[in-house]
Amino acid sequence: MLTEKQYNLLMYINKINRETGRCPSFDEMKDAIELKSKSGIHALVNSLAERGFIRRLPHKARALEVVRLPRFKPQAVIDEEKKREEAVQNGSVAIPLYGKIAAGTPIEAIANETQTVAVPYEMVARGQYYALKIEGDSMMEAGILDGDTAIIRKQNQADNGKIVVALVDNQEATLKVLKKDGQVVHLIPCNKEYKTKSFASERIKIQGVLSGILRRY
Repeated sequence: MLTEKQYNLLMYINKINRETGRCPSFDEMKDAIELKSKSGIHALVNSLAERGFIRRLPHKARALEVVRLPRFKPQAVIDEEKKREEAVQNGSVAIPLYGKIAAGTPIEAIANETQTVAVPYEMVARGQYYALKIEGDSMMEAGILDGDTAIIRKQNQADNGKIVVALVDNQEATLKVLKKDGQVVHLIPCNKEYKTKSFASERIKIQGVLSGILRRY
């Protein structure tokens, strides 16, 4: 019987192989099954290969082929699928609301869960999510307004052009468009009244990518 992480990784590799004809990168695998490091992915890949579920293709870097799929699902996977079915039936699911985040000048990141917010299940069907209240107007041209609730998908990697939660110097968080330029990270506002701020890459940690916005009228 596979562990939950082994099973989820195997099914993800199989899905990407079938849909795109390629093997996902280790970074993609890491984000897909929510591991913090690629070393954890290496360990899972090795365990799946040793048990005969996947094999490495020769002469291709990091290329993997799914040899067989397990006959049974881990109980943790079954339990998670049951929770998702219940969420679909209810139409919404509760995610943690961590506090306020600036869409203008960075403010202190609030990491303690104080309450939850109900969001449509379709917005958070895959992955782990949290919500933050928006303060400020620097993202207004992207349709993100003061008082909105941002739905954030947890991940520590993001492509250029994505709207991310960026933690600066492990103290302050802000919601901005990401642009990586070598060893420099630019955090770009979507309001002409604000200026782009640039930081050495080691000063920035990505804490999530914007998935959606909730607004009360």
